Amino acid sequence: MNAAVRATVRVGLYTGAKVYFVHEGYQGLVDGGENIRPATWESVSMMLQLGGTVIGSARCKDFRTREGRMKAAQNLVKLGITNLCVIGGDGSLTGANQFRTEWSGLLVDLVRAGKITEEEAKKSSHLNIVGMVGSIDNDFCGTDMTIGTDSALHRIIEVVDAITTTAQSHQRTFILEVMGRHCGYLALVTALACGADWVFIPEMPPDDGWEDHLCRRLTNQRARGSRLNVIIVAEGAMSREGKPITSDQIKKLVTDRLGFDTRTTVLGHVQRGGTPSAFDRILGSRMGVEAVMALMEATPDTPACVVSLSGNQAVRLPLMECVQVVRRNCSVVFMICRSFENNWNTYKLLAHINPPDVKSNINVAIMNIGAPCAGMNAAVRAAVRMGIIQGHTMLAVHDGFDGLAQGQVTPITWTTVSGWTGKGGSVLGTKRTLPAKMLEEISQNIAKFNIHALVIIGGFEAYVGGLELVQAREKYEEMCIPMVVIPATVSNNVPGSDFSIGADTALNTITSTCDRIKQSAAGTKRRVFIVETMGGYCGYLATMAGLAAGADAAYIFEEKFNIKDLEVKEGKGIFDCRKNVLGHMQQGGTPTPFDRNFGTKMGAKSVLWLTEKLKECYRHGRIFANTPDSACVLGMRKRALTFQPLAELKEDTDFEHRIPKTQWWLKIRPIMKILAKYNIKLDTSEHADMEHVIKKRKLLSYSLLL
Repeated sequence: MNAAVRATVRVGLYTGAKVYFVHEGYQGLVDGGENIRPATWESVSMMLQLGGTVIGSARCKDFRTREGRMKAAQNLVKLGITNLCVIGGDGSLTGANQFRTEWSGLLVDLVRAGKITEEEAKKSSHLNIVGMVGSIDNDFCGTDMTIGTDSALHRIIEVVDAITTTAQSHQRTFILEVMGRHCGYLALVTALACGADWVFIPEMPPDDGWEDHLCRRLTNQRARGSRLNVIIVAEGAMSREGKPITSDQIKKLVTDRLGFDTRTTVLGHVQRGGTPSAFDRILGSRMGVEAVMALMEATPDTPACVVSLSGNQAVRLPLMECVQVVRRNCSVVFMICRSFENNWNTYKLLAHINPPDVKSNINVAIMNIGAPCAGMNAAVRAAVRMGIIQGHTMLAVHDGFDGLAQGQVTPITWTTVSGWTGKGGSVLGTKRTLPAKMLEEISQNIAKFNIHALVIIGGFEAYVGGLELVQAREKYEEMCIPMVVIPATVSNNVPGSDFSIGADTALNTITSTCDRIKQSAAGTKRRVFIVETMGGYCGYLATMAGLAAGADAAYIFEEKFNIKDLEVKEGKGIFDCRKNVLGHMQQGGTPTPFDRNFGTKMGAKSVLWLTEKLKECYRHGRIFANTPDSACVLGMRKRALTFQPLAELKEDTDFEHRIPKTQWWLKIRPIMKILAKYNIKLDTSEHADMEHVIKKRKLLSYSLLL
């Protein structure tokens, strides 16, 4: 929330508007006085890394009455405030819309009562409202993510990782209860990210007799050698009869029937606190900027809107359309949003072994290429399990193209990849070597191990290596198999995808390091800190970390600068300087919830695509794939997961500098500069247009972030 407040204040001041803080939510609006104070540029400094909201929030009974809303209107009119930005859940946003609807009538009553003059009423004849959704439950229809959800997932996954080590040591069953009274988003994504044995969510009550099914599944997991059982419960979970399913009830069931050593952890308000994630800081900042733009462009006829996120795009939706859909039936809403249903189906497929009776006689090989990054193992796990579900034999290639050339190919099973979602680095091993000099050996081993399809998970080397294999099809018939490249690199520089697996984890590492550096800087006057990030010639990490950490500047290859630009920053002896090169710590660590979820979905989707492509390419008793669309990059583009032929992406590639020629995040750089008080022009040519929830539902079916 603080990132959204900071961005709203600074962009508001940048546009020349007067900006006010309303402390303590609607209660402050009703009480007025010192609760409504002018905001300055400096008043929002050093708040990006703070959890909660520095201007306070409070439930307000007074605002629910017309008399209370009259007091609030009077306070706004007296200060000449005609634009209101509300950050909250559906209750807060509904109250804001009601306030706006009644505005004209409230002014009439205030004039009659002598509380305001006719002239004051005329100057404040209409009230513009824009909303931003702040809710860790992610329970608002119309946006992929609400402010705070990603940070809550970070808190949950930290606990899950800690519990996992304890449970494995002691052969325990852990039941983890997370928030989600009406919405099971947190529980479902947590289960997907940690490979939980079972998840209870309000949207999908378990079938009758679930108790027997659960006990049978836990027993089978132990029989396969698993030392750990994890059950995730949303606090609003219920049976088909509408009766609550509690963590204590589940614990008693497991203990009484199976005799397993079982522990329950209720996270509670831990999920709401702590330092916000890099994603939430960037999301809040982008939404704050878009909210100000929406207010500046609003007319008396413009409906109150809510700023939302779809893929990597900011969109505006009519506020009450979203609220009314949510109010009807939360469970129905989220099943309408097909991405939620896709999450559910993906979880069910990957969490529990259910191979088909008939094998496909297809061998699919998986390999990691390039530098290691967090989330690679999640993608491998999902690809392996999805392949087994399809009836394929899955093969692991160790140490990249070198391993394929040397025959380091082994079968990989369902249980082999257990627990891989939370592991950093690359369990399979990875190298930067390209295949061009080993094509003969690679083709021989493709034939030797009877490989029918290839999943290549990695960075720019994976993309270039895939291209080299495609080009080698003319000489080596063994290369005529379907291939898919899954972008996985901290640099986020693979053509064909807006996001790469691993970049979010690296970004959080940089952001948390910058937070520590800022603490040092705040305590030491006249000192400047320079932080060097990874990324090669790609400025994604530097730009996004600059936005998330509140940097004064972010210098990147894509945006040329020279000595004159640096001279503007010259301290002329007033400051001393400290340099921090973060290095390979950006490639390490456990993957963030986003990277676990992203890797899981990409791995699963890649194998499903390969399975369909293999059917197309099966001719005369063998696989033969030589069309451009049989070797693709699986990437996220704006709002959709798409497969794009490697050959077609060559035109959009700067091979010398290892970056795509077009990069969406460059349009975010002006936001970072404005928030750092640069005197530049904000390009609003691509501002978000008003969309509608019905249209939005269709778009959400392609969403990755839900």
